[in-house]
Amino acid sequence: MITFTAPTIPSINNNNLKLQLQKIIDCKTKPLGALGRIETLALQLGMIQGTTSPQICEPQILVFAADHGLTKHGTSAYPSAVTTQMVYNFLQGGAAINVLARQHGIELKVVDAGVDSDIGADINAYPQLLDYKVRYGSRDALVETAMTENECLTAIKNGMKVIEGLAGNLLIVGEMGIGNTSAASLLLARLGDLAIDDCIGRGTGLDDAGLTHKCHVLTQVLERHHDAKTPFSALTALGGLEIATMVGAFIQAASERRILLIDGFIASSALLVADRLAAGVAQYAIFAHHSVEPGHVHLLNLLNAEPLLDMGLRLGEGSGAALAYPLVQSACAIINEMAIFSDAGISGQEK
Repeated sequence: MITFTAPTIPSINNNNLKLQLQKIIDCKTKPLGALGRIETLALQLGMIQGTTSPQICEPQILVFAADHGLTKHGTSAYPSAVTTQMVYNFLQGGAAINVLARQHGIELKVVDAGVDSDIGADINAYPQLLDYKVRYGSRDALVETAMTENECLTAIKNGMKVIEGLAGNLLIVGEMGIGNTSAASLLLARLGDLAIDDCIGRGTGLDDAGLTHKCHVLTQVLERHHDAKTPFSALTALGGLEIATMVGAFIQAASERRILLIDGFIASSALLVADRLAAGVAQYAIFAHHSVEPGHVHLLNLLNAEPLLDMGLRLGEGSGAALAYPLVQSACAIINEMAIFSDAGISGQEK
C-alpha cells in the first residue's frame, strides 16, 4: 500500500504577535472594530507571515486542469471536450480569470494535470502552460478508482513541485475540469460524513432530471468505494487529477508560509483533503467567497471558514479569489499605512 508522507506545516500561533497586531489595529484613527472584517483579515495576514507589517509580494494564479472519466455517465451538462477548449481559452487570455489577472497584475499559469488531449504539444507556443500530466483524464470511478495509488501520489507530488521555486507569497489556485463538481461532492460526502444529496449541485447547469441522475450515479460511486475512508484513499478513489495536484500545491505552499486565497467549491474540497493529509494547511487559508454550490456551505463549516464575499459565484477558475484579492491588498495597506491616533494628533482609543 502506497502512503503519502506530508511535510511539517509550521504553526501560525503566536500569542505575543497576535496581541501586538491587535494593538496596532486598535490604535488606528477609527473607532474600535469600525473596519470590521478588514481588521480581522489584517490580523490574519500578520499571523500567517509572522510580522506586524504583512506585505503581498508577486501574487500568483495557478489554474489546474484535468478531465474526469466519470463524465461518461452523464454527470455534467457539458461534454469533456470543453476542458481542452477552455484550457486554450486560458492560454489565449480570453477567460474570466485572465481578465481579472490582468486587471490586478497577477501572473497566471495553467497546469495540465490530466487533460484528455495533447495540449502539451503546444507548450513552446504557450510559455504559461506547465505540463504535469499524469494520464489522459482520471479513470471511471463507477468502475474502478479514479486514480491508482501511484497516480494519486504522483499528482500530489507534482503539485508540490509546481510551488517549489514559484515567486511570491500569495497563491490563488483555480481549476478547470468538466465533472470536477462530482469529484468534489464525493470527497465532501466521504470526508465530511455527509449524505451525497446534501453535497451536490447543478455544476455547469444540470436541470432537475440531470441533478437526480447525478445523485444516483454518485451514490453508486460511494457504494463502490465504501472502504476508501482515509484522506489519501478517498482522494485516490473519488477525486480527480487536478484536485490531487491542487492538494499538493496547497500543502507545499503552506509549508512555505504562503497566503492561500481560496476560491470556491472545488478549491475548498482540495483544501479539505490537504488539511487532512497535512494538519495545519488550513491555517494559511483566506476564503474568498461563498459559492452557490450547495456543498460549499458544508465545506466552509468543516474548515471553520468565513468567506469574504457572497456574490452568487460558481465559475471556478480562481475567479472568486481574484475578485477578493483587492480586499487582501486593502488589509495590508490599512495596517501598514493608516495613521495611529498619536501620530495624527487625534484624541482616541490609543493607550
